[in-house]
Amino acid sequence: MAEFEPRVFSGVQPTGNLHLGNYLGAIRRFVELQDKLPCLFCVVDLHAITVWQEPADLERQTREIAAAFLASGIDAEKHIVFNQSRVPEHAELAWVFNCVARMGWLNRMTQFKDKAGKDREAASAGLFVYPSLMAADILAYRATHVPVGEDQKQHLELTRDIAAKFNNDYSARIAELGLGVPMRMGEESVNGYFPLTEPLIEGPATRVMSLKDGAKKMSKSDPSDLSRINLTDDAETIARKIRKAKTDSDALPSEVAGLAGRAEADNLVGIYAALAGGTRQKVLDEFGGAPFSTFKPALADLAVEKIGPIAGEMRRILADPAGIDATLRKGGERAREIASRTLGEVKSIVGLLAN
Repeated sequence: MAEFEPRVFSGVQPTGNLHLGNYLGAIRRFVELQDKLPCLFCVVDLHAITVWQEPADLERQTREIAAAFLASGIDAEKHIVFNQSRVPEHAELAWVFNCVARMGWLNRMTQFKDKAGKDREAASAGLFVYPSLMAADILAYRATHVPVGEDQKQHLELTRDIAAKFNNDYSARIAELGLGVPMRMGEESVNGYFPLTEPLIEGPATRVMSLKDGAKKMSKSDPSDLSRINLTDDAETIARKIRKAKTDSDALPSEVAGLAGRAEADNLVGIYAALAGGTRQKVLDEFGGAPFSTFKPALADLAVEKIGPIAGEMRRILADPAGIDATLRKGGERAREIASRTLGEVKSIVGLLAN
C-alpha cells in the first residue's frame, strides 16, 4: 500500500447497555492502540438512528459510551473522542460514497438482511446505506487501520471497495490536483486519494458469545440480562451471571482442540484468556481437567478484578454530564479540522464548486 499517514478510526453505537463483548472486542483494544498510533474514537450516533431511538435514551447512551471510553483509559487529550453528529462532514461524504457504491455491493451486506428481518420493505433507507456512512466515518480521516469485530469485517471490505473505485474513477483528477500518492491496485498503478484501510481483527475474544447460548453473540438486545455482563454491573452481579452461565457437564480439556463442538466452554475460556491477556491454551494449561465448579469462580474473580474498576469510574464520570459534553464538543472540533479538509479536497476532485 502507498504511504498514507498512519491513523486509527473506530466507533461504537450508543444503543443499549455496554457489555463485556463491547469491552473485549473494541474498547480495550482502543486503549492498547492509543500507545501505538494516533486515534479517533467515535460514538456513532448517526448510525444509531437507522432504527428508531427514544431521543432521551439516545442522549443518555451517547454519554455512557463516551464515559466508557474515558473510564477504560482512553486519553481524550492525546487522541480524539467525539460523537459522530458533531461532524457533518461524515454525512456529506457519505452522500458522495452513495454515488460511488453500487447497489449490488449494498445488496450483499448480510447485516442489513439480519437487521431488516423478513420485512425489508419496512426498513429505513438509512439502514440500507449504513455501510456508505461507515466508509465515510473512516475515510473522512483517511484512516489506515480500523479495529473491528468479525461482524463488521464485511462493511470494512466495502469501505475498501469504495476507496478503490474512487481512486480508480478519479485517478487523473487526483494527479492533476496533486492530492494523491501512487499506489498499486491489482495490475494498475493509480493516484490514490484514499487508503485501502486495513482491519485489525485479533485476540482470543474478538467475538464474545452469550452466556446463555454459545451460538449467539453477546448482545445488548438479548431479552435476558443473564446473557451478558454489563460494564456497569457490580461485583455480585458479575459473579452471579458467570455462576449461572450455560456449560456442559464435562471437565475442561487440556488442549484447545478439545473445545471443538463445545461452544459455551470455548466462550468462557476465550473470555478468561482475553481478560488475563493470554491465550486459550494458556488457560487450559492451568485449568485443563478441572470442572466448571472450579473454573467459574476463578473466571468471576478475574472479571470482577478487570471490570469492577471501570464500572466505578464510569459512574463517577456520568455524574458530570456537562463534563462529558465538553469532552465530546472539543473532540468534535478537532475531528472537523481533519474531516473538513478531506471533504474540501474530495469536492475538488469530484468537481463540486463548493470551495
